Amino acid sequence: MDLRNCPKCGKLFVYTTRNLCPQCLKEDEEDFDRVREYINNNPQATIEEVSEGTGVTPRRILEYLKEGRLMLQSNNTNIILRCEMCDEPILTGRLCPNCSKKLKTRFVSDKKPLFVDEDMKGKIHLSKFSRDERRR
Repeated sequence: MDLRNCPKCGKLFVYTTRNLCPQCLKEDEEDFDRVREYINNNPQATIEEVSEGTGVTPRRILEYLKEGRLMLQSNNTNIILRCEMCDEPILTGRLCPNCSKKLKTRFVSDKKPLFVDEDMKGKIHLSKFSRDERRR
């Protein structure tokens, strides 16, 4: 059991998946629903208008967008969310599709597996050197 203090209200709670107590989590979900509904009904609204219409801070609205929980419509040019790598406009998240793809390929290892010689089978030690570069 993982006990934590809620960063919003300070109450002690049992951590499950999100770092908020049940009461603050409920309030956050209600805020999110209001923001989503407002943006869907007013696709050309600015972030300030969304904030005034819902009572949710602009910072929290941007967090919803960056978390990927909320997505702007393609015709919304008033709320500009930008890729954190290339600064291109995006509709949700932190990265544009191109930068996301580049980042994923960097994590995929293109290294060849360690060379295993025939006389090494069944042994615990594996040499990281090829046949030509074996230790002397």
